[in-house]
Amino acid sequence: MIYVETPLSREIREAVALAWGVAGEGEGERLHGGEESAAYRLGDHVVRVGPARRTTAESEWCHAVARHAAAVLPEAVAPLPTAEGTTVIIVAGRPVSCWPHIEGTWPDSDVPAQRQAGARLLARLHKSLAGFRPGPRPVPAFQESGLYGDPPQDAAELKDTALDRWLAAFHAEHPVRHPLHGDYYTGNTLARDDRIVAVLDWDETFVGAPELELAAAALEWGEDLAGPSKEFVAAYHQEGGTAAFLDEDSLAQLARHKLRREYAYFHKAARSGATHDQEDIDYHHARIELFHRLRP
Repeated sequence: MIYVETPLSREIREAVALAWGVAGEGEGERLHGGEESAAYRLGDHVVRVGPARRTTAESEWCHAVARHAAAVLPEAVAPLPTAEGTTVIIVAGRPVSCWPHIEGTWPDSDVPAQRQAGARLLARLHKSLAGFRPGPRPVPAFQESGLYGDPPQDAAELKDTALDRWLAAFHAEHPVRHPLHGDYYTGNTLARDDRIVAVLDWDETFVGAPELELAAAALEWGEDLAGPSKEFVAAYHQEGGTAAFLDEDSLAQLARHKLRREYAYFHKAARSGATHDQEDIDYHHARIELFHRLRP
């Protein structure tokens, strides 16, 4: 997996000190992860430096969802406001935000207790967001392309008109919509002693059907090449999440949408100059094979 190398420049550190009163010695500790945004620890805080293309309006919209969840759900980590009440400043063309630092490590989806904890937290997260109406997202989320039956132009090689028709019909039959995290996988959560203590990185949040996120998360928290984890789905429903119960074919089709977006992201990164190593390429091809194998 390729992570960005955006530095925490002196200009950014000075702006953060002015906006949030947060300062630290040196250039900060680069935290592991971050395909688009780089995160640095400065004492008890984390500074996130986003991509130049992301607008303030988009970041503020996503942060509003995080702040709503955090008001109800202790594990939801929200950005800190400036004195003016905003959560984003622009420095050298990049959106910069400040967050509380939470101790923990990435959970291991191969550990049943942590996989089930991740599912239960997702259920509670969905319940915390079920009544929130943040208005239209300023910029469509990456996961929304092709979601409602329109063939995604950035994944033409995985053309599947049957999947497109199925997605259109599914959303007509499942009207429940509310904000979703948008990228709920182990790398955006933190664990301590088999307990998930934080859900992070709200950059991809959008309003959609909760069944979509349940299927995508069950894929991410299961075995990489085995399809969605039924154990994850069962734990989610036991916790009373907002997603409806799905039959096996529906779960597979929603997971296939996720895999098709993953395919598009791989090529988007390559066009942006990212260099994938052989392990990345092999994994990419294996996930394409899974996309085809999961076809009902």
